[in-house]
Parts: sequence; C-alpha cells; structure tokens
Amino acid sequence: MNIKSLLIGSAAALAAVSGAKAADAIVAAEPEPLEYVRVCDAFGAGFFYIPGTETCLKFGGYVRFQTDFQRGNGTSAGTGNGGTSDWDAFTRAQFEVDTRTDTELGALRGFIGFRGNADNGSSASSSVFVDQAFIELGGLKVGKFYNWWDDDLSGETDLLSSNTLFNSIRYSYDTGAFAVGLSVDELEGISFGNDVALGNVDNNVGISGSIAGKIGGATASLIGGYDVDREEGAVRLIATADIGPGTLGLAGVYASGVNSYYALSEWAVAVEYAIKATDRLTITPGAQWLGNVAVKNPADGYSIVNADWSNNDAWTAGLTVDYKITEGLSTKVTANYYDEDNRPDFWTGFVRLQRSF
Repeated sequence: MNIKSLLIGSAAALAAVSGAKAADAIVAAEPEPLEYVRVCDAFGAGFFYIPGTETCLKFGGYVRFQTDFQRGNGTSAGTGNGGTSDWDAFTRAQFEVDTRTDTELGALRGFIGFRGNADNGSSASSSVFVDQAFIELGGLKVGKFYNWWDDDLSGETDLLSSNTLFNSIRYSYDTGAFAVGLSVDELEGISFGNDVALGNVDNNVGISGSIAGKIGGATASLIGGYDVDREEGAVRLIATADIGPGTLGLAGVYASGVNSYYALSEWAVAVEYAIKATDRLTITPGAQWLGNVAVKNPADGYSIVNADWSNNDAWTAGLTVDYKITEGLSTKVTANYYDEDNRPDFWTGFVRLQRSF
C-alpha cells in the first residue's frame, strides 16, 4: 500500500506542477486602461475633449451641389459676364476644424476651414484651399476670416458688399445684447477689373468697425470700412425685426467712392421679408435700389474701370426659397432680376442641395 500510495502521490504532484507551468504559459498581460472620449459642452454642441488634454475639438462642414443660371455662365449680378453659356454646375466641399481651450486669459480658439471647388472635368477649374484660418483669444482675433461686411440680409437678392474675406487683426467686445469691434484688414491684391485709376493695390490696408445691438426680436448693426490707398470708405446699416410670421430686414449703404468694402454704387437701400411658412420652409422676397452705380466697361464684361460713380441707377428684385428636407440636408432656390440704366437687363438664380454636418 505504501508503494501504491507513493506512486499516486507522485503522479498527482507532477500533474499539479505541469498544470501550473501550462497556466503560466498562457497568461496574457493586463490591458492598459482606456481613456474614453468625453463630451465637452462648455462651447456648444458637437465638441469633445481630445484624449489626454483639456482641449475641446469639433469637426464640421458641408457638401454642396449647385447649378447657377444666368446669361454668361452664372456670373453674379453687377458683372454682366459676356459668356455664351446660360448655366453652370459645380460641387463644393467644406471641412472645418474648431479647437477651444479655457485659459486664464479667456477662451483660446484655433479654427481652420478647408474648401474645395470642382467646376468641371478640367483640373484647372478645380481647387482646394484654406478658406479661413485664425487664432482667437478672448476678444482678440488674428488670421484670415470673414469681415462684418459678410453679415448681410438672409435672402439672395441683396448686393451689400464687394469683398468680405481678409487677413485681419480684430478686437471685439461682446455682451450678447451689445457688441463693438475694430479691425485692421490687409487689402493687398484687391482690384475691380482695370485697377489703374483706383490707386496702388500693393501694401494696402483698411480699417473697419462694427457696433451691433439686440433687443427682443429686433437687431441693428452699423459697420464701416475705410480703404487707405484709395482714400475712400463706406458705411452700412442693417436692421431686422420679427413681425408677424416672419422677419423684416432693412439695409442702407453709402460709399464716398469705389473701395474694397463696397464698390457697387454710391448708395443703396434694400428690403426683404423672410416668411417662416413652416418649421422647414422659409420664403424670402427682396428688392434693392442702387443709386449712381460704378462706371463699368461693357467691352470686358462690365467690370469697374475707375473710381467714379456714374449717373446710372439700377434695381433688383427676387425671391429665395429655403427648405429643410431632413436633419442635415437642405435645399435653396433663388431667382433675381437685375435692371441697370444703359445696359441689358438680365436674370440670375441657382438651385442648391447641401448636406451639412
């Protein structure tokens, strides 16, 4: 019995040792703890924390397909391109990266907006470029971004600016109900056709400013811009108010001469009424009168040729329809008529489908 017990005990011991070695051979290293993406709601919807940092990140943008209609291949009103095509289709892709961090000096923001346009099969007509790129800390903003002149009426009939995108240094103070700001803008390279009579466009700068306020359903903004090289400037007032089923918008512009901010006419008044027909449908009729439009040359497509105002007046009227098909997908259709003294009148318009994210 002793020999038998010894053999059984030895076998059990060997089995236990073998089992222990086998178990040691297949033991995997413990996984590293994962840091899950956290939602950052301090700066609005869509932001999340970059893992391992206190910086909030948001991606956005859109894909747009649009077909422009006008004699001259869809050129906008006021230029009168003499081309032969009556329509032009193009596709645009916009991708935006927005980063924000709370600091002891205020919110630190970095923004990049990439844009790509594809007009037709030729690579020469397609491009990818930086649309906007800026740094913002508190009220200070530097980089390439849209000026206050870009904030016009909501429809597609008004003609209330000439250039709106500059490399700038801006400081703004905004309380929500009241905002004021001042900007220094680089105007180098901006011209209007034959720019010989408009002054030197190299090393040119501009000064622009804005005062805006909001009370209930009414808003008002007064902006101005001064083109240093051309020694000309412009001011613009826009007011909106919620009235009935929509929003009434009124605007007025005065320019001392052709300048980088407004080069269309000596003065102009515009009106629109954005009717909120349903939660998804907005219908906006609009009209504008332009007094003493800039001198233009019919031989090169009615481009502006000097800093003088003409004695010609012009008016435009049209309709814009915005419809939200579903969340993130919308369409816009507009048609506008333009009539100017001593030149052919014409229609412009477009049909747009846009997926935003």
